[in-house]
Amino acid sequence: MTDRHARLVALAVVASATLNSAACTMVELTPEEIRSAGIGDLRARAGQGDLTAQVALGDLFAAGDGVPQDEAEAVRWYRLAAEQGYAEAQLALGGMYFAGRGVPEDAAEGVRWWRLAAEQGHQPAQTGLGGRYFDGRGVPRDEAEAVRWYRMAAEQGDAEVLDWLLVTAKQGSAEAQVNLAEMYSEMIGEVRDASEAVRWYRLAAEQGHAEAVLWLQQAAERGDSEAQVGLAGMYATGRGVPQDDGEAVRWYRPVAEQGSAEAQHGLGVMYAEGRGVTQDETEAVRWHRLAAEQGYATAQLALGVMYERGRGVTQDEAEALRWYRLVADQGGTGTMLGIRRIAEQGNAEAQLVLGGMYFAGTGVAEDGGEALRWYR
Repeated sequence: MTDRHARLVALAVVASATLNSAACTMVELTPEEIRSAGIGDLRARAGQGDLTAQVALGDLFAAGDGVPQDEAEAVRWYRLAAEQGYAEAQLALGGMYFAGRGVPEDAAEGVRWWRLAAEQGHQPAQTGLGGRYFDGRGVPRDEAEAVRWYRMAAEQGDAEVLDWLLVTAKQGSAEAQVNLAEMYSEMIGEVRDASEAVRWYRLAAEQGHAEAVLWLQQAAERGDSEAQVGLAGMYATGRGVPQDDGEAVRWYRPVAEQGSAEAQHGLGVMYAEGRGVTQDETEAVRWHRLAAEQGYATAQLALGVMYERGRGVTQDEAEALRWYRLVADQGGTGTMLGIRRIAEQGNAEAQLVLGGMYFAGTGVAEDGGEALRWYR
């Protein structure tokens, strides 16, 4: 278990003041009142059905605080309140079962009590239950269920859990990506961001997550340009959906005409390769150029290749080199081979550029000897 995940699970034992909505005899005690009350007073209140007093007694006996430590007695008091639906007691009783304190160790029973608390909206119980499902302790491992409980906790403002969702989504978990997308889409946790929602749905959809694919398709049909580009890319590559060049072109074109550099480059690729359209390298150059002029590095690289090889344009090494340099200046990769090819044909400017790249370590490992060779 990572330190981050261990901290998330540990949150489940933090005290919370969440109460269930069931009617009960209770005058809630403040922490100060609990500390100042004598054991006799707490017993009297607990005997009258005061749930807070029952949990307080459980805590005292569990810790041996002011009374001889007696974990079985702690369990007895926790159970009285837990059976009346008090989420705080359910969380504590579940913890006793997990640790085998005052009762035989029983992870399944611990999960049962934590679930009862979590279903009432008790945030630490939701976090703890998410951890149990993620690790498969007391329940079969179930990442989707883990993410579901973690999300509930995040929606209540648990920053650690939200951070966990982000990290897990970045590591490629489709379930985390979808839940994060929903949070961004629905403004849950005060983090509304339509572009981020599409980005995470797209990543999940590319892995074939059915819910994410459906969302992306519906958003594209509604005219969401980012969803349209994402869907086009999926059809072009066959990621998450069956490959369909015609569908890729259908979704790329309207967004490309609206000025999306990613869509313009994608459409350029389709024309260059004759996929979903009649092959037309001149048209491919036109779309690549539109994207390249917006600074889209992948299109700049493609345009450089077109000029170097004379595809769709008159061959022009100087123009190819110009586009390659723009990519290199952005820290982009993939230009080295093109620049080297031009340099090896005796182009002095390309040789200087290549020498500079080796000298500065731009796009290649820094190499003073190789830099000097090309400068000469």
